Amino acid sequence: MTHEVRAVVARQKGAPVSVETVLVPDPGPGEALVKVQACGVCHTDLHYQQGGINDEFPFLLGHEAAGLVEAVGEGVTAVAPGDFVVLNWRAVCGQCRACRKGKPWYCFDTHNATQPMKLADGTPLSPALGIGAFAEKTLVAAGQCTKVDPTASAAAAGLLGCGVMAGFGAAVNTGGVGRGDSIAVIGCGGVGMAAIAGAKLAGAGRIIAVDVDQRKLKWAEEFGATDTVDSSRTDAVEAIRAITGGFGADVVVDAVGRPETYRQAFYARDLAGTAVLVGVPTPEMTVDLPLLDVFGRGGALKSSWYGDCLPSRDFPTLVDLYQQGRFDLGRFVTEEIALDDVEEAFATMHRGEVLRSVVIL
Repeated sequence: MTHEVRAVVARQKGAPVSVETVLVPDPGPGEALVKVQACGVCHTDLHYQQGGINDEFPFLLGHEAAGLVEAVGEGVTAVAPGDFVVLNWRAVCGQCRACRKGKPWYCFDTHNATQPMKLADGTPLSPALGIGAFAEKTLVAAGQCTKVDPTASAAAAGLLGCGVMAGFGAAVNTGGVGRGDSIAVIGCGGVGMAAIAGAKLAGAGRIIAVDVDQRKLKWAEEFGATDTVDSSRTDAVEAIRAITGGFGADVVVDAVGRPETYRQAFYARDLAGTAVLVGVPTPEMTVDLPLLDVFGRGGALKSSWYGDCLPSRDFPTLVDLYQQGRFDLGRFVTEEIALDDVEEAFATMHRGEVLRSVVIL
């Protein structure tokens, strides 16, 4: 059986997205059909629309989602119809060299559905991050479905599928921020704000938010920042050092992903401190650092892939913390919108007016 659904499609580079009829097949072996309830509008989807990921148009956009499993294919036992799930784009294989080393969050052979979803004329679609959830239903690998508390809000829980998990994990999993540590977060969009919230939950002593937008810095205080730096008016590195007694922060998270912000992260950390890159750079970007400084400052320079998360471990835990009132996922939801509003949501996001617009289906 084929399911006809409404979905958001990017047909060509830079062109406005359109809501079209998409054909979704029943799940085959190892696959799951998910009725999407909510999907966040993430900057990665805009990257796809602009051709910044690859040129495999047309794309079925959307990936930061939660919903109900409607059907499963042969051999699927971890989820069943009716399960409330958050979708993830790193369904670990359990067999690659990273998984065998006990580090499945680095899995090098993650799974996606094998059957294509198609336009009404039969044109195959490339689902964003192997998910494609700006749609009434989507087909994914069963391992991309993580069961969580079914009483949680889909609009809030779905944000763990990408941005919130990336930021939280950059601070806690990759950066290892802990009780009494100092952390600076450069870039206070959704990912940076999640890093701030994660650092607060982990017990960081000083949480320094850095941005050029006063509105975002105000939001950062609401998420737990103890100090703010407007880097349009002052040197971010000097300001972070001043706040930390002249030393620099134990952990600095670059949630922007530009050469200038990465240099700030590198120099704003304490000796032997950790710099974490979670903002995604574009292919042409490079960074030039004196090798003697790389050696002399010590510490660690890390990239954070999806917050170095393990969805089966981290998603249920963070949803439980949300349900207990200890991690306010709902605060990230700025507005709820319809499928037809995604193009305008891209513009709103680009202007920095929201943390997350969430499509409700």
